[in-house]
Amino acid sequence: MKRSSIVFVIIAFFAGITFHANAQAPYKHGIGATVGTSQAVTYKTFPTQHFAIQVDLGTKYCYVYGSHLWSLDLSPNFMYEGRLCKGLYGFVGLGGSLGYNWQPFSYITGLEPGDPGYDPIPDPTNPNQNSATIWSVHNCKAGANGFFGLEYKFDIPLALQLDFRPGYRCIFLPNRFADHKFDWGLNFGVLYTL
Repeated sequence: MKRSSIVFVIIAFFAGITFHANAQAPYKHGIGATVGTSQAVTYKTFPTQHFAIQVDLGTKYCYVYGSHLWSLDLSPNFMYEGRLCKGLYGFVGLGGSLGYNWQPFSYITGLEPGDPGYDPIPDPTNPNQNSATIWSVHNCKAGANGFFGLEYKFDIPLALQLDFRPGYRCIFLPNRFADHKFDWGLNFGVLYTL
């Protein structure tokens, strides 16, 4: 992660703490959906007046070994949220993610067919299987991220949320650490609030 990104996340976090004095929880519980780099079912709750927990369960796009993959992700996020003006709230915090991916590949750089976690499966384009084999890769993903954005709470039980999640992720194959890089997410959420 670039140094300027780290500084920005730290400034945003401490700016979020200042919301505390001008904050009131917009609702107690919310459930809905998130779309963007993640497509997920979302649950958000306010255990205290200014502290919120949001958990997303769904699919997330990632890029591994030159291939575009979707993984199943569980993403908990913890934030301070405060009112900016009527109906509009800002939030800032930290979160993480755990994910799992299974994807067929025709070629994977640096991996041998005998490696654990790689199983030959039939090539659907070649029923005789004389010339080609597709290999499947299983991997786990873990990451940490900043979490900040805006939320608008309507007078009806509805809230709209836009969030940005810069972070860092690591990919683990069954027999070794595979990859690590900067990761990010930009999502739009719709919540039914109670």
